[in-house]
Amino acid sequence: MKNLSNSVRLMGRLGADPEIKELENGSRVARFSVATSEIYRNPSGERVSETQWHQVTAWNKMAELSEKLLGKGSEVALEGKLVHGSYTGKDGQKKYYTEIVVREMMVLGRKEKHAEAAEV
Repeated sequence: MKNLSNSVRLMGRLGADPEIKELENGSRVARFSVATSEIYRNPSGERVSETQWHQVTAWNKMAELSEKLLGKGSEVALEGKLVHGSYTGKDGQKKYYTEIVVREMMVLGRKEKHAEAAEV
């Protein structure tokens, strides 16, 4: 149970293909969104489904694996840490973000085109 002070575990599906960038210093970064869903019954007995979207960032080796193995609709389990930050937008306003930086990842299901590419 390492890193319990800042640890997140998710299992969900990608909303789009990962966006991959190579930085000037040679590092690679992959960014993608993962949807998690919760289904429950409200006090009236009606079935309710809630979906949450999580922004995920993977660096270097995890970015390479994301590029090779993941695509829109892929099911993934991941463990990482929460990172909060801010920046100044083009409009001059301060903007805030929260993302999950991946430490470990397991691909549970892939779309066909990505499954074929991973077998090569």
